[in-house]
Amino acid sequence: MIKRAILQQLLNRILEPRRFIQVMYGPRQVGKTTLVMQLMKQLSFGSMLVAADDVPVANRLWIKNAWDEARRKMDMSKQKEFLLVIDEIQKVDNWAETVKKEWDTDTREKRKLKVIILGSSRLLIQQGLTESLAGRFETTYITHWTYAEMKKAFRWSLNQYIWFGGYPGSAALIADEVRWKSYVKNALIETSISKDILMLTRIEKPALLKRLFEIGCVYSSQIVSLNKLQSDLQEKGNLTTLSNYLSSLESSGLLGGLEKFSGNALRKRSSKPKFQVYNNALISTQSNKSFKTITTHPKEWGRWVESAVGAHLINASIVENFNLYYWNESSHEVDFVLEKNGKLVALEVKSGKETSNEGIYRFNEVYHPDHTFIIGNGGIPIEEFLLSSPSQLF
Repeated sequence: MIKRAILQQLLNRILEPRRFIQVMYGPRQVGKTTLVMQLMKQLSFGSMLVAADDVPVANRLWIKNAWDEARRKMDMSKQKEFLLVIDEIQKVDNWAETVKKEWDTDTREKRKLKVIILGSSRLLIQQGLTESLAGRFETTYITHWTYAEMKKAFRWSLNQYIWFGGYPGSAALIADEVRWKSYVKNALIETSISKDILMLTRIEKPALLKRLFEIGCVYSSQIVSLNKLQSDLQEKGNLTTLSNYLSSLESSGLLGGLEKFSGNALRKRSSKPKFQVYNNALISTQSNKSFKTITTHPKEWGRWVESAVGAHLINASIVENFNLYYWNESSHEVDFVLEKNGKLVALEVKSGKETSNEGIYRFNEVYHPDHTFIIGNGGIPIEEFLLSSPSQLF
């Protein structure tokens, strides 16, 4: 079984003197639970894993009971250290208050009970942390699997990754594409939407949310106004509702909307979004084409390639702490703009589609980026880029 690079960082933190609650969050089916179980096997002291998914109604008392059981096991084994892992904690109402109380009790009593919290919804996890646990935690975002990881684990080719994306649990099904699409739709997409969004946040129009997701996937790597989207959705309503629903999809690691780069923060927020999936499997499951068919149409395949580049960037932007945008002006466009610590990098993706470098030239005249790169034909090879860390571009 492959061990993701992040495992060693987490292990190092758990082996340190008890200092912070370790919070791991990220999309469903990217191996968070598997990762922590691998970690537990490497510890020289005891550990215990509990999951809110395992109980019909998980409330704050459930957390306290789990914590007390961990203390009991620690005392019975007479170990100086012990690890408690709580999975799917966002299912518990007001979980942060109870975690704070129990953590502070152990701190006062100098009990070296260490804690890892796992969750699938970035928004809900971050809300709980900022409201009650300030100064008591460190976070680790677990991304969708990269091309490097899927290549190492399953010996996938570049084109396989671009089409089938980075869900390791679906890798064994790709020989039967109908079955693969069904699995991704029902076991991954539907579960993420129903359990991480509809069950945990107030969504007045669930059908609209699901339709927004489907259309957003189809438009991945394209700039679309929310006004146009209203027409496609046949929905007359508040644009704020669509914007909020897109934020919910983004917090679950499904679909994001990149802002247009501008020196004006207000103009960024009011710009048309450029839709971007976090995993290319989400686009492919919405297509009626097959892997074999799509690769014979270079122009159409180019959209998948650009979306794969975007997915690589949007996932990396969270863990590598850079801002990700697009840029356009009149007929000029730059596919992706990266911003970190006052430095700018402009990227144009070329993969068989007919494009010029005029957008890069115009952006360079206006904003003077530190670096500009072509990804694909005439520049950094697509495979080399997807195997590398975007932070190396700065």
